Amino acid sequence: MKPRQYILEVLMRVFQEDAYASLLMRENKMDRKDMPFISEVVYGTIRNYDMLEYQWRSYASGHVKKKIALLLDMSIYQLQYLDGTPSYAVISEAVEMTGKYEKKFVNAVLRNVEKRGQVFPHGNDLKSLSIETSHPLWLLQMWQSHYGTEITKKLCQEDQERPYAFGRINTLKIKKEDLEKGDRIKFLNDISFIYEGILSRTSMFTEGKVVIQDINSAETVRHLDVHPGMDVLDACAAPGTKSQEIAMFMENKGRLVACDLYEKRTHLIEELMARTGVSICTAMVNDAKIERPEWQGSFDRVLVDAPCSGLGDLRHKPEIRLHLKPEDLDEIIDVQKGILDTAASYARKNGILIYSTCTLNKKENEEQIRHFLEIHQEFSLEEEKTIFPFENGGDGFFMAKLRKM
Repeated sequence: MKPRQYILEVLMRVFQEDAYASLLMRENKMDRKDMPFISEVVYGTIRNYDMLEYQWRSYASGHVKKKIALLLDMSIYQLQYLDGTPSYAVISEAVEMTGKYEKKFVNAVLRNVEKRGQVFPHGNDLKSLSIETSHPLWLLQMWQSHYGTEITKKLCQEDQERPYAFGRINTLKIKKEDLEKGDRIKFLNDISFIYEGILSRTSMFTEGKVVIQDINSAETVRHLDVHPGMDVLDACAAPGTKSQEIAMFMENKGRLVACDLYEKRTHLIEELMARTGVSICTAMVNDAKIERPEWQGSFDRVLVDAPCSGLGDLRHKPEIRLHLKPEDLDEIIDVQKGILDTAASYARKNGILIYSTCTLNKKENEEQIRHFLEIHQEFSLEEEKTIFPFENGGDGFFMAKLRKM
């Protein structure tokens, strides 16, 4: 299969099956040398979907099959966003990939788009911003009401950038000074770094000396303030990255329980712990919304890294912009509330409960905590923090540090 045919196949599944491109491409049997191009066009098309549609829809008078529409989108992305890609090759192969009745249409549209060049919507309103940055209008309206117009614009612009390849050192296996000798690593603080390349293909990754983790995800665990010998619960742990960081800060001494709702995801936790040399972690299947009486008052620290809408991670997962609907948020908020209420009973007196999400939505974040504190007056709020992606290039994150009195 040719790379562009595979790209179209992936895009069809993303749009028709609500699939995630990263998972689909993980299953591929394409030549490794073609994968950078494939990944660039797949993610670029998804990330710029509304803007790409805007380029050609004026040339289409009636219904256009989804396959043809996506073929036009991915082709226009190559014409307008990729340097060094010959336009004749893009157009010629796009025409080859269509049936005989669509060839003239595809050829005419792409040649008109190429001749005219990129066009932008008129106006300085949210609707224009929605098209230019390919974000759903309802999301921009929500962000504007929560954070204001300027932050909304910055978030949209940041979401269009390619994400950094963040990593974190595992001090159970290597010292920072030894890892710093690598010329492709740039440390940003004592544990997090940016890597130039594909970290998962390195020996330091396969040997468990480093893990792939966003800088703001790693920062969240610091606020848990764990120490060796503590009893710690990670209530929503898979794939286990934060659990591994907790064990690292505990110096692999104490008790760590890492849970997930699905057994296959607990295996991911176990695999990560084995690779990174963690021996204090027990991975177990558990529904975080259902209370376990035997855990009441059993943990010095409890982390609830709650399932969320993922609106702080739209660079890595641009598909969220396509799939998420406003009504989905209410269901997510109810799940978060159930998990948080249950986890509250597990913290010991003077223990710390951290609630975190990788989303930017005050209903899932600040309002969730405000509601929690109204019901659970045995807790006090010590710190509350929102990190925006444009601050340091990491994912958007929210963290609330609660102490049980």
